[in-house]
Amino acid sequence: MSIVPNATSPPPQPASSPTWAELLDSIPSPKSLVERLDRHVTGQRAAKRTLAVAVGNHLRRLVDSERWGGRVIGPDPMADAPDLAQVVVERSNVLLIGPSGSGKTLLVNALTEALNIPVVVGDATTFTEAGYVGADVESLLTRLLLAAGGDFGRAQAGIVFLDEIDKIARRPNTVRDISGEGVQQSLLKMIEGFTTHIPTQLGPRQPDTPIEPFDTAGVLFICGGAFPGLDGIIARRLGRNAGRFGFGPPDQGDAEGESDLPRHVLPCDLEEYGMIPELVGRLPVVATLDDLGEDDLARILTGPSSALIKQYRKLLWLRHGADLEFTPEAIREMAKLAHKRGVGARGLRAVVEQVVEGVMFEASEADRGHVFVIDERVVGGEAQAARRPIRALPPLRSPLERRRLSS
Repeated sequence: MSIVPNATSPPPQPASSPTWAELLDSIPSPKSLVERLDRHVTGQRAAKRTLAVAVGNHLRRLVDSERWGGRVIGPDPMADAPDLAQVVVERSNVLLIGPSGSGKTLLVNALTEALNIPVVVGDATTFTEAGYVGADVESLLTRLLLAAGGDFGRAQAGIVFLDEIDKIARRPNTVRDISGEGVQQSLLKMIEGFTTHIPTQLGPRQPDTPIEPFDTAGVLFICGGAFPGLDGIIARRLGRNAGRFGFGPPDQGDAEGESDLPRHVLPCDLEEYGMIPELVGRLPVVATLDDLGEDDLARILTGPSSALIKQYRKLLWLRHGADLEFTPEAIREMAKLAHKRGVGARGLRAVVEQVVEGVMFEASEADRGHVFVIDERVVGGEAQAARRPIRALPPLRSPLERRRLSS
């Protein structure tokens, strides 16, 4: 059930209108949202809490807008609080700050999947000011509309996640910064909430391209970035030495307390970094993500519902009915190798791919019903995976044989 009505359809009849209880009960609590996020994202507990509370408040704000529009039946939940009935709840957009590969995009995707909300992920580096070659910021809204299946109501209650927001920081001593401050100004207009006319399909706009009004007042904007060098700005303000933050692995010799510098970020730090004050003010909720250590990477390999190791186990099972088994020492060694790459969780796939490449290449039908054991020696390239039987499985028949037997 959509919280915001379809702008292109006639108002629903009272008999089909949702009740207050239905709308409010459809919004999960922040605790249940964090539990859902835990299935997909390892660690980052503080960021999960902040994001879950922000999204929950956003959905309740949309419910309140339904009350103002008189589109909900049943007793008014504000009847017992008349002093709050006329309060207008403003939107609280979110800024995610964390190193590359710490899970910013994964968090947003997992959250929207749990809520069945249309979401679009954009990259700030692809945008330029209107009139220049490159994507226009309003193309995000068209993509959001397509993600909602063309339903303007669902799209206008969706989420826009703009990654790499730190890459559009204004650059000093630049004659014409068409991908920096100008783009921030364009984003500011959209984030503030206004009605614009967008094409209902992607591609170059032609004179006969259909356009429709789109109100961004109900869209939640989440911006994310690594902000390399921001820790230095914070450290100078606090009178401390900066550790490593942003791209690259942390230094082992960092003093205690330096790794938490991003948690002390203030609007003045972001402004000094190059973000315009107006845009910073429209992103009041700030969540910081921690750099992933070896323990975090080890849990990512096995913990989430679609963990990387489970993916490769499934691929091998689909092909030959065989399985993979990784010893704890092998998982630790792979996490160590990925951590050295300095790109967070993004380094895990390359490491696992290299480790299982030999098994995936050599496996055949003769390995059906067997498991390949990966230990630390296999990870280090010193040995090949051991092979042992799991259980007796029936022979895998070809599609032609299965059709003949079924007929």
